[in-house]
Amino acid sequence: MKGIFCLSVLFLIILHFSTYLIEVEAQSCNPSGSVRGTKPPPGQCNTENDSECCKEGKMYTIYNCSPPVSSQTRAHLTINSFQRGGDGGGPSECDDRFHNDDTPVVALSTGWFNHQSRCLKNIRISGNGRSVVAMVVDECDSTRGCDSEHDYQPPCPNNIVDASKAVWQALGVPRSQWGGLDIVWSDA
Repeated sequence: MKGIFCLSVLFLIILHFSTYLIEVEAQSCNPSGSVRGTKPPPGQCNTENDSECCKEGKMYTIYNCSPPVSSQTRAHLTINSFQRGGDGGGPSECDDRFHNDDTPVVALSTGWFNHQSRCLKNIRISGNGRSVVAMVVDECDSTRGCDSEHDYQPPCPNNIVDASKAVWQALGVPRSQWGGLDIVWSDA
């Protein structure tokens, strides 16, 4: 009888913990507002890697936060050039430098970038049945966009890992499919 009671208590504890984990995983952050798109001046908004340019009058959602970080944080992988003249715009925020596309580097959405707390630290990215370690060098700004500082590109969604070509190659994604991939990441 005592054994059955202990098993019942253990089952309830596991059930409660599982429910807690599901609730934590389901948490997200709410939009913080929006920004109105402006038409880029001629020659502005680099569309390398199929980057989107803001559309005049369109409202774009902004976020001050990102979903909670876990050991398996779900995210959407996008592609970015961190080289001089690339669609990433200016030098990286963490070190005020440009980075070669053959180097595994990333930019994180504002909430995950967390006021530069992940600057020059590594994260592990898993997707397409493989994983790669990449260094965080920049922020994918979820709070602003559609201006010259952001190359007239829209604000970043709140769940983005924006990666160099080296990351895509390491994950073994065919070049024709570069641009968007559901992944998980964690601090390395």
